[in-house]
Amino acid sequence: MKTVSLVLGSGGARGLAHIGVIHWLEENGYEIRSISGCSVGAMIGGIYAAGKLDEFEQWVRPLTKLDILTLLDMSWSRNGLVQGDKIIESLVELVGDQTIEELPIPFTAVAADINNEKEVWMNSGSLFDAIRASISLPLFFTPYDHKGIKLIDGGVLNPVPIAPTFSDDTQMTIAVNLGGPLESIKISKDTQKTLTKESETFHQKISNFIDNLKQNIQEEVEQIDLGVFDIANQAFDAMQSTIARQKLAAYPPDHTIEIARNACGTLEFDRADEMIALGYKKAKECFA
Repeated sequence: MKTVSLVLGSGGARGLAHIGVIHWLEENGYEIRSISGCSVGAMIGGIYAAGKLDEFEQWVRPLTKLDILTLLDMSWSRNGLVQGDKIIESLVELVGDQTIEELPIPFTAVAADINNEKEVWMNSGSLFDAIRASISLPLFFTPYDHKGIKLIDGGVLNPVPIAPTFSDDTQMTIAVNLGGPLESIKISKDTQKTLTKESETFHQKISNFIDNLKQNIQEEVEQIDLGVFDIANQAFDAMQSTIARQKLAAYPPDHTIEIARNACGTLEFDRADEMIALGYKKAKECFA
């Protein structure tokens, strides 16, 4: 049995690949002794540390685009499009509210105190408070107020948080970087037509969803241009990828599993089956 410090990076729905990586490690004689995670890496890592990854996987695999929309509680705030409470409440109901100190595996979630330009390592207190802080993607989620400090997605400063594992007494450190090099994606014409149709349907559902919400607020609220958030997310992904390369070069782990940053979109959690399989495949290739 090889003992591992596992570092799970940020990258939206690509983080579902973390589940596949964990499965491969467990099946091949690796014992995860500690977890450090950022953003979606904090979410998957925290749920695993709580012993509830199987329940989460059963919940996330059948999610549809419409299911994802129902989890978005619009904030209509200048600080972010989505409040995030509904998502966290759903996860608490699924996993149970726990403190980090109670977890059988040491766990650290990394968020960013953007005002003071520093990382915040959350390794005590409520598990889901730490996760909520770490997933606060700028523009999309509203910042999380932690003891009077506004915290946002840790990926802004450290998308692959290796440093919290430095004092671990394990045999190796394995990092999963969701900002890996772009990979060419070959799609058949039939698949392309299906994806185009799904994309159009998804944007129509978003439009209808927002229109329904607007019936309950002032009529003069303008239609949100989600294209702005798409562009912002692409810029954020590019930024995280650059920072991740620098961090991995400065503090190289024993093994790095790379997931291409164009593997799927930030909010495409309806592609769970595909991403979990990809994580499993990339873990296997890394140790081949």
